[in-house]
Amino acid sequence: MAEVTHRFIETNGIRMHIAEQGTGPLVLLLHGFPELWYSWEKQMTALAEAGYHAVAPDMRGYGQTDRPTKSEQYTQLHLVGDIIGLLGVPGEQQAVVAGHDWGASVAWNLALLRPDRVRGVIGLSVPYSPRGRASMLTVMRSVLGNGFYMSYFQQPGIAEAEFERDVRTTMRKFLTADISGAAVVPEGKGMLDVMNEPETLPAWLTQQDLDVFTTEFERTGFTGGLNWYRAIDLTWELMAPWHQALVMQPALFMAGESDITVNFPGARNRIANMRATVPNLKRTVLLEDCGHWIGQERPEEVNAAMIEFLQGL
Repeated sequence: MAEVTHRFIETNGIRMHIAEQGTGPLVLLLHGFPELWYSWEKQMTALAEAGYHAVAPDMRGYGQTDRPTKSEQYTQLHLVGDIIGLLGVPGEQQAVVAGHDWGASVAWNLALLRPDRVRGVIGLSVPYSPRGRASMLTVMRSVLGNGFYMSYFQQPGIAEAEFERDVRTTMRKFLTADISGAAVVPEGKGMLDVMNEPETLPAWLTQQDLDVFTTEFERTGFTGGLNWYRAIDLTWELMAPWHQALVMQPALFMAGESDITVNFPGARNRIANMRATVPNLKRTVLLEDCGHWIGQERPEEVNAAMIEFLQGL
């Protein structure tokens, strides 16, 4: 089996780093916050062995990909545009796109905005939510108040100062801590202050894994990833033509039962009723005793479900 290879491409005005493995039908793997292409390493080998060409980029603002300075350059239209440019590089007209966390939002929106280029969607952790009467940030503020962590991320420099003070601790907490209590940041505290982490790393996370994330975020900082949150309201404005639009491609949704995103107010109801907005949703998989980092925590089950979905297209 061929090893993972790396290269750079020019797309949508930025230089993007991609990792790829295998040959066959194209499967794009889009990471979330605070992650890297490396988050998909356990899926890439499985997909390559099953006869697929797995491509995982460092998304805009992350890793070895360019990091534009202005937050308004991180709307979902920019992010979808990056992936459309990427699609042309392997010479493929279409791909199945899988996304985790923020990457899931890009995957759903890629299918929505460019249905001609997407054969199917695999969403991990974040279900499809069509554009509503207010932005997600506005809605969640109304429910959880101004301490909501996405609100905490809005002011440039605040979250950066906290997260970059000790990047290894930041990444260890994000990847291992119980972050269910971190949805609301108490006044005078930081997000990391309310994360309770285990004394030892879980079996699915090695010191080598932690080293990869720590080294990259020490080099790049967190502003690129945080700018995705700072563009939420602008994205909502720009997506007006797709208000309440449906995603029509075949789709698979997977999440951990303990995932904070599954347990946000209203999330369970959206997941239960997702066929109303994704009519060709083939399957919903909720894994017990599994948190937010589903592809890393439970790779065998995730890989099996992904490959079953791909083979059924």
